[in-house]
Amino acid sequence: MMQKRFLCTQKPAVTFSKWGRKGYSIFASMHKVVRIATLSAAYLTFAIPANAERFMLVVASDTIQPMQEVEVEEVVVSAQRVPVAFSQTARIVQIIGKEELANAPVHDLQDLLNFAANVDIRQRGNNGVQADISIRGSSFDQVLILLNGIPLNDPQTGHHNLNLPVSYDAINRIEILEGPSARLYGPNAFSGAINIITSQAANTSNAFISGRLSGGQYGFFESALTTDFVAGNMVHSISADYKSGQGSLPNRDFKIGNLFYSGNWSYPTGNVMFQGGYSDRGFGANEFYTPAYPNQYERIKTSFASVKAVSKGTLHLSPSFYWRRNQDRFELFRDFAGAPAWYKMHNYHLTDTYGATLSGWINSNFGKLAYGTDLRSENIWSTVLGKEMNTPTNVPGETGIKFNHTDSRSNISLFGEYTHHIGPIDFSGGLMANWNSSLGRKWQFYPGVDIGWKIVTPLKLFASLNKALRLPTFTDLYYKSATNIGDPALLPEKALSLESGLKYNNAWITSHVALFKRWGSDMIDWVRQPEQTIWYAKNITSLTTSGIECSAKLNPSELFERKILITSLDISYGYLTQTKESGDYISKYLLDYLKHKVDIRLTHTIFNHFSASWLCSYQDRNGTFTQWEGTKYGKEIGYEPLWLIDGRINWVKNQFNFYIEANNLLNTTYVDYGNVEQPGIWAKVGMIVKLAKQ
Repeated sequence: MMQKRFLCTQKPAVTFSKWGRKGYSIFASMHKVVRIATLSAAYLTFAIPANAERFMLVVASDTIQPMQEVEVEEVVVSAQRVPVAFSQTARIVQIIGKEELANAPVHDLQDLLNFAANVDIRQRGNNGVQADISIRGSSFDQVLILLNGIPLNDPQTGHHNLNLPVSYDAINRIEILEGPSARLYGPNAFSGAINIITSQAANTSNAFISGRLSGGQYGFFESALTTDFVAGNMVHSISADYKSGQGSLPNRDFKIGNLFYSGNWSYPTGNVMFQGGYSDRGFGANEFYTPAYPNQYERIKTSFASVKAVSKGTLHLSPSFYWRRNQDRFELFRDFAGAPAWYKMHNYHLTDTYGATLSGWINSNFGKLAYGTDLRSENIWSTVLGKEMNTPTNVPGETGIKFNHTDSRSNISLFGEYTHHIGPIDFSGGLMANWNSSLGRKWQFYPGVDIGWKIVTPLKLFASLNKALRLPTFTDLYYKSATNIGDPALLPEKALSLESGLKYNNAWITSHVALFKRWGSDMIDWVRQPEQTIWYAKNITSLTTSGIECSAKLNPSELFERKILITSLDISYGYLTQTKESGDYISKYLLDYLKHKVDIRLTHTIFNHFSASWLCSYQDRNGTFTQWEGTKYGKEIGYEPLWLIDGRINWVKNQFNFYIEANNLLNTTYVDYGNVEQPGIWAKVGMIVKLAKQ
């Protein structure tokens, strides 16, 4: 994120290098300076009111003073109910932009997020197969995932939250909001939220079609096709990808396909965005959930659709509707011929989630007032999860299999938020009132306040205090097997979080340091006593998480006012510590957090058309796991600190990009979850061709 200062003369012209907001992303994709002489009407239609007023004072006056400076904010983020300029946020929001996405030596979301500050990606299978995501020491159920602002979390289990029906090549940027966000997004945003924003052409001259092919070790193959085009008042984006591989270990094969569409229809008083996607993934799950039965397999199908409208004017209204379905077949024994006599059937689950939101906001000289309501219905049909059905129903796509368990719950949220920017002070405060049918039909209230003070132009002090809640998943409540037992009486998790820190942002550096503390009660984890072999879902009495985070994102060309060898450099460090009151339980998830994490992202030129990018991460995980000794569990061992390094070398000329990349360059042997070994070095080669309309 960068700010630019622009000089207005008698005939005002504005120079842009980047603009990351909505349709105007054309400026970022051109990678060159664009000069616009007739800007006021178009810009003032979309601009943040505070900036629009300052700009109007300059360009609308008959006595414009030469060399008067005007600031234009380039990136608008979803850190509040009202879209807000990045510089005005009083929260930590990490932004991973289009260039970083394109240059990274990975091609799936989970591998990329593994190198983001204070984000913990615990993988069972890489290359987008399956991973759990944590922010600031949370569990994998406590992070909200959004696609263009629409929630995609699965109520069955957080293991499915990254089953996203969208191609990596369709992503324009990623916003990572750290800390609880219940007053923004409701109960699921317990420790943070990740908003994935897809790209679209701004006009017909920005239309393109892009293809990618790659292959590598262990039978890896990947193909992808993405196109953006404009037809009349509609902007269309279509992407599809497919990947497969045998895996580096037995029973680690995978096949993953994604199809995604988004459309944006503009009309004089607003716009409507449509999106829909489908994902189909099947993979060998060797030791994923228990090492006692390694020959596991899983097949997951995810469908998603939404429509969202936004009106323009003084009074903004934005209704949205969405639906998400996730169908899961889990096979503890992939081959029935080798299964024991007690294993009669695989586990089948289907979740349907429906939601509707009506939000609005009013801009005035006294600030911005946002308000609205969210309605959400979560439903599951299963062979093991939920309450027994009186009349079983057929499992879609399966012969002779019936769902015999079901459950559902409804959630209603009412919210209000007030935002005001007074000189150097940025203030935002709000309240979420939440009602859930599974919580005794009582209203719960979740307030929050953020405040920032710009001490001097590049330096800002900020602080926030927020309350959050997280409902147990249907797996937490009902799952029962030979090794895991849920608890229908689980209480929802609650937390109060405090954060404070400093931001220093200018044209060549975006940086922050933050201290935070989260007081959690009734925290849910799967635990067992040392002498037991069965894991139980329990409410841990309390869990206090404290930490510090430092991050600096450098733009060397701005610092030295010319291009140099290093084109971008990001460095971050996070430290976490937790104290608990839970007896002598061994934790399966919650207490195995990253105590120390260092992340480095570097992009640099080599010579002529060659460049390179590197992702480096040092991870020191707290906690232990029980080592599997072939036929039984043995001793408890700790997680070893490790370095992970991914690298990529590009040759780019005109519309062609040839690359060679490798993951885990140090060939480190490691586990993110106990006994689930991760691959060593994995090399790939590929080609990208992008054809733009001339």
